Amino acid sequence: MSPTAALPWEYSDLRSVSWRLAANAARGIVDGSIPAGTVLTESALADEGGVSRTPAREAMVQLQTWGLVRLMPKKGAVVRVMSDRERDELLDVRASLEQRAGDVITADPELARELGDRLGDLCAQQEEAIGREDALAFAGLCVTFHLQIIAIDGNEVVQQVVDLLGPRLARVTYMAVAGDLKAASRFLEEHRDLATVIGSGDGDAFAGSVHTHIAGSRPTGAVR
Repeated sequence: MSPTAALPWEYSDLRSVSWRLAANAARGIVDGSIPAGTVLTESALADEGGVSRTPAREAMVQLQTWGLVRLMPKKGAVVRVMSDRERDELLDVRASLEQRAGDVITADPELARELGDRLGDLCAQQEEAIGREDALAFAGLCVTFHLQIIAIDGNEVVQQVVDLLGPRLARVTYMAVAGDLKAASRFLEEHRDLATVIGSGDGDAFAGSVHTHIAGSRPTGAVR
């Protein structure tokens, strides 16, 4: 499964023991069941996963690579607080990477239509997640939606960057929609607009839609 189609905990069966430990912990951090400020230890992770401390140690390094924890020598790792500044910086990076897709959308109408169709399917899945009141699934689908746009030109270096950002972007989105499905519905409508613009092959309109999509979140602190 392509990394642009899932977050770590959604394809962890394809990875190592340490990856699965990290993916499960990442899911807990994203949905808040492992709150900011929690100290994770090698022994606790190892016991929970029924493994030795070596993969647990590797899992905590992976969590730090994803930007979810800060390692503390000889103590474990503390779950990082998501600040407003970090949220805004993540959105800025995502928007910058998405803007690159504008030229591809204009130059290759067929590819743009294919992407628009895929994004339309993701919007339908987002609507289903809202109906189930599943904020975590909705957040994951939002990340997938945006990563599909970023990955349109197949740039492998860019793909590596966004793979690292995925869990933090999911955390940002989950914080915005958990307990507020009206916000999720607003985000869904904007995603539908983006999918339509992309499918039309209008790169200029797409650039404007991305800007509006991000800028509209600033006054209320909501995250799209």
